[in-house]
Amino acid sequence: MIKHVVDFFGDERHAKVRRRLFYLVLGLIVIADFLVFREHAEYLWERLPGWSALYGFGSCVLLIFVSKFLGHQCGLMRREDYYD
Repeated sequence: MIKHVVDFFGDERHAKVRRRLFYLVLGLIVIADFLVFREHAEYLWERLPGWSALYGFGSCVLLIFVSKFLGHQCGLMRREDYYD
């Protein structure tokens, strides 16, 4: 069973099916977001459909840019053979 799952996600032959499955799940999540009741939202932006996804995506992108800045510009990143 696990071999079929690993083959499905690791093999290039299934790329088109994986992409379609991804878009289907993404569409279902967007549709489900419109069905959530928001009467207990404290702030205005929490009532907007898709706010959580947009906030999460923006936070992830910001985290990537900050970590790349710290690694490359602030000297936290070292060469592969630094300790050799």
